[in-house]
Amino acid sequence: MTTAPLPDTAATRQALIDACRAMNARHLNQGTSGNISARVADGVLITPSGVAYDALAPDMMVTIPLEGSPDEIGPKPSSEWPFHQALHKARPDMPVVLHAHPPYCSVLAVQRRAIPACHYMIAAFGGDDVPLVDYALFGSQALCDNMAAVMTERHGCLMANHGATVLGETVEKALWRLEELESLARTYLFSTIGGAPHILTAEEMAEVHVAFRSYGPRSDNNSVA
Repeated sequence: MTTAPLPDTAATRQALIDACRAMNARHLNQGTSGNISARVADGVLITPSGVAYDALAPDMMVTIPLEGSPDEIGPKPSSEWPFHQALHKARPDMPVVLHAHPPYCSVLAVQRRAIPACHYMIAAFGGDDVPLVDYALFGSQALCDNMAAVMTERHGCLMANHGATVLGETVEKALWRLEELESLARTYLFSTIGGAPHILTAEEMAEVHVAFRSYGPRSDNNSVA
């Protein structure tokens, strides 16, 4: 399935900036460590490298091609542009890629632990767990390959010794998924204190996946699940 690209307008660019500011305000990220991109008709819009979110303006967003390296003239795109590009190619149904270093997700990432089906909202990420992507140097081809392979049928993942990445049909949906992923990471970590969480079975998760098909407002393509 292919979803139409987002329009390359000032409103779209501002929405990307707003999402970056929101994830910092909600303690889902710190400083300039996260990044966001959106597939548009002419390629991929992505946040520039090393610019504080409060200093961003719509005309500072960088356009990179869907194939090949960015132009070396002009603003420098986020250092994570290679895996954003890889995910946009692998998932034409998801026009938005959002990456950050949420605290609880990052704890699990450095422990190299996926999130099992400790809560039914795991289904919001396309499977029976939130997978862990193997470690590779940021910006490397290995990381691109690892991300694309894991995210083929998933909407979110943890990245070993790194952070988390989610996909979205819209900017708002991607930000919602990031916040939900951090909540799940916190729930899973806390549930291991003084005991062990009960993990939902494959049969129980299958029921959840069916129920999720009708979750959200009627005729609303931007519903959260």
